[in-house]
Amino acid sequence: QVHVVESGGGLVQAGGSLRLSCAASGSIGSIPTMGWYRQAPGKQRELVASISSAGAIMYGDSVKGRFTISRDNTKKMVLLQMNNLKPEDTAVYYCRCNYGGYVYWGQGTQVTVSS
Repeated sequence: QVHVVESGGGLVQAGGSLRLSCAASGSIGSIPTMGWYRQAPGKQRELVASISSAGAIMYGDSVKGRFTISRDNTKKMVLLQMNNLKPEDTAVYYCRCNYGGYVYWGQGTQVTVSS
């Protein structure tokens, strides 16, 4: 069993920054692919950023140049640095871990950007 826990959400003004953290724990024997997704009210869940076990990184188009994903392999943790936040970034942010053919999700953390 794999557990995924996010932290770091909150309320910030437009133009501000936040950093989200996600830690995966449990029966993990190698480096998993991990990523961040978000879901705003009335919208589908969308990719924010992901980093594969080999270190390949992908970003959603709306966050390119503003968000940066990184990982600490020893701690099986990924970080999402979010800069120049916009009101449209407001959403619940979920961490996703792909390991052993299964997908594990965290409980989500709220990010609210005020204008």
